[in-house]
Formats: sequence, C-alpha cells, structure tokens
Amino acid sequence: MTLRIAFQMDPIGPIDIDADSTFRLAEAAQDRGHELFYYTPDRLTWDEGRVCAALSTLRVQRVKGDHAALGTPEMRDLSEMDVVWLRQDPPFDMGYITTTHLLDLLAPGTLVVNDPFWVRNFPEKLLVLQFPDLIPPTMIARDLDRLRAFRERHGDIILKPLYGNGGAGVFKLGQGDGNLASLHEMFAGISREPLIAQKFLPAVQEGDKRIILVDGEPVGAINRVPATGETRSNMHVGGRAEKAALTERDLEICAAIGPRLRETGQIFVGIDVIGAYLTEINLTSPTGLQELERFDGTDIAGRIWEVIEARRASGKASSRP
Repeated sequence: MTLRIAFQMDPIGPIDIDADSTFRLAEAAQDRGHELFYYTPDRLTWDEGRVCAALSTLRVQRVKGDHAALGTPEMRDLSEMDVVWLRQDPPFDMGYITTTHLLDLLAPGTLVVNDPFWVRNFPEKLLVLQFPDLIPPTMIARDLDRLRAFRERHGDIILKPLYGNGGAGVFKLGQGDGNLASLHEMFAGISREPLIAQKFLPAVQEGDKRIILVDGEPVGAINRVPATGETRSNMHVGGRAEKAALTERDLEICAAIGPRLRETGQIFVGIDVIGAYLTEINLTSPTGLQELERFDGTDIAGRIWEVIEARRASGKASSRP
C-alpha cells in the first residue's frame, strides 16, 4: 500500500533531525514507500468548498543541514491525500483551533492524525480532568482568591498557563512566596484564559516521565530529568533524557486512559507522569519518539505507521461522536 501523506507542521528547515518526532515519522513513512508532502499551517485554505494547502513534495534524509528536499509549492485539495498529519507545535491558540476545524472537514475520506475533532476537545491540560483519581491536586481558575486558597491548602504549587507548551511560563510558588499576585496580574494582562495550578510534586527532581502510547497502548518511556536548579524537566529548557522502564503504576494509568484515546482516534500520544501522578496527556504534537527509539532500540515510528496503514486498509478514517 502506497499512501499520499501530507505533514502540516512548523517550518522544516530549522528542526533538529536527531530529536524531532515529525522528521522521524516522515523518515519512516518514506522508508515504507509512501509519497510525502509538506506545508505550514499558514498555507492551509478553505476555498469555495475545498480544504486546500500549498503542498510541496518532500524527501527527507538524515543529513544535518540538508535533511529536506522540497518541491515547488502547488495549491492542492487535501482530499487528494490519504493521510494528513496535524503536527505543528502549540500554543493551542485560536490559530491552532481553526486548523482543526478546517481539517475536520476532510472526514471521512482522509485520515487526519491525530483526529482533529478530539484534539480540539482534548487540550492536554484539560483532558486529564476526566481522570481525577490519577492526577495531583489541581485547580483551573482565573480568580486570584481561589488560587490563593489552593496554595493555602497545598503549600508549594506549580502555576502555569493553561494552553502553554515547552515549559514556558511555568512557576513554582512556595507557601510564603509573594509573587502570586504579580504573576496573576502578568498572565491576566496577556490573555483572558484561566491558569492551572497543581500541587508541587517533589518527585519531579527524579524526573518527569514521558510515556508514549500508540493507538492507546504504551510502547515505552523516557525519563526527563531537570537541570540543576530547575523545576521544569522539559528538554526545551535543559532537561536531560534518560532510559526508563514502565512501572506498575504507569501501566495502571495507561490502562485507564488508553481505551479513551483509542476510541477517539488518538494514534500518537505522549503522557507525562511524575511519581505516581498523571500530569498531562499530549495530543497536539507529542515529542520523545526519537529518544525512546534510541534507548530501547525499537521502531516505534514503524508501529505508528502500521496502525495508520491498517486504518486506511479498513476504510476507517475518523472517530466521531
């Protein structure tokens, strides 16, 4: 089976080919004989009943600085594609949400991964609220008094933007820290969105585990350890990736959320676990694929494509309510 595959992603030129999960997915698809195309989200267009994009043919190779060969962009109907990958990075803003609405219209003929209907309805820091028994004490609020009361109950807390990513804007606030009101004022001046507060988990110093699930099944994990003096373990801000095994608690968490991911077409998902707690379910543009493959010597990208190929062969291209 040869598939026509379009990647909707951020500019491909600056990516780190040794870490970027989208590059690895493209490389694996190319190795399997599929035909690749590329476009950035700003080239996505609704044009009199057609969902179109300025597509460039794409060839990839694992050569730094010469990793992507692009053809001349040509406006094409995305319904000509068998698969479209929704792979641009957050933030999960209205621009991102608009792309999910447009890609939604490709169903049922084109398989969009991950299913954009559910990506839109499952923001990573909100989907976890469906599993209250698995997460640390958490509050979603815009009201400063409520956030103060939460800190009074739980002592040290983590405060962060609800729709942020990559560790940006994440603060640890101790019980006596006088910056809560100032940070609230700063965030309120930037957006009208609520904030998310969570009880600080000291276990983060031992690592923030990224577990990758494929079609709802865990396939492995890496541990992201914060740099000295840092609370955040994101690799964007200096976190170090280490090999990690799945614990009994990790498998319990995956068993609880896996069926929901599978039934809603979330083929490639990365969840974050600190100690015994689930903290995020990442659907928008999960990372960690290459690090996991290197540590475990496994072909996770190949497994992802097996699931996609099976869906295309069965004719099932979406998971809708």
